[in-house]
Amino acid sequence: MASDKRKQSLYFPATMLEEIEREALRLDRTRSWIVQRCVRIALPELRKLPSINDPDDRIDDEDEE
Repeated sequence: MASDKRKQSLYFPATMLEEIEREALRLDRTRSWIVQRCVRIALPELRKLPSINDPDDRIDDEDEE
């Protein structure tokens, strides 16, 4: 399977960047590798969160009154 190597700019708070850099140095990996691993590890938990598009999670106009 070919890897998609498109570039994407992501913006993180300075404290998070410092944590990513510390882990990259500790594991002798790139920052990109660290972020990719974080996403891969976190996705199952993120998928448990309700979507704003889920009908069960919407607040109807009638409920607001």
